[in-house]
Amino acid sequence: MSDCAIDIAGLIFRWPRQDAPCLDIPRFTVHKGERVFLQGASGSGKTTLLNVLGGVLSPEQGQVQFLGDDLAKVSPHRRDHLRADHIGFIFQQFNLLPWMSALDNVLLPCTFSARRMGQAAGPHPVRAEAERLLTHLELASSDWKRPANTLSVGQQQRVAAARALIGQPELIIADEPTSALDADRQDAFIDLLLRETTAAGSTLVYVSHDSRLAPHFDRRVTMAEINRSPVPIV
Repeated sequence: MSDCAIDIAGLIFRWPRQDAPCLDIPRFTVHKGERVFLQGASGSGKTTLLNVLGGVLSPEQGQVQFLGDDLAKVSPHRRDHLRADHIGFIFQQFNLLPWMSALDNVLLPCTFSARRMGQAAGPHPVRAEAERLLTHLELASSDWKRPANTLSVGQQQRVAAARALIGQPELIIADEPTSALDADRQDAFIDLLLRETTAAGSTLVYVSHDSRLAPHFDRRVTMAEINRSPVPIV
């Protein structure tokens, strides 16, 4: 069995009414359990690539192998199931449901994926796993029942990470989740995230423009190295 979590070959993606592609990636692979720092300037196609990796966008041509499935060829229904079962997202703006409690936001992926529900529960109730993640990510128990929109940026960040991690998805995709934090808080959060992904055996693709964060990760890859397209994303 291949040890690749992600294997991209000959990827072309262009937005509607765009003459040239914004992604032209001959090859990009990420091994299972690897923690990759993907760096690129604003407009370099980082978020577009993450959406292709997550099965949100389909390429014009090429192969996007994820755990043995080619996301470029499977049906939208199959992509939705793969994303729900095997991928956790940490968005730059966190995308928490503001009226739901921190704890309920963490539990949300388990309502869409029986697989993640089963893996999160194990011998204990799934709620216990959500509480364990929040504890390990240093969110105080007094904040678990607070609506997400009453939490600080740092607290929301921890909730978003716990939501991505619950159920031990094979791939965690993080899109600039520390951009609103100061340097000390950035480093502390990344250390927590790496600790949890290592414990779960998850692959991590972490995107940022900030090269200072790269030493935390196994490997740094720049968009300029893998993407032949000069077309900026506007």
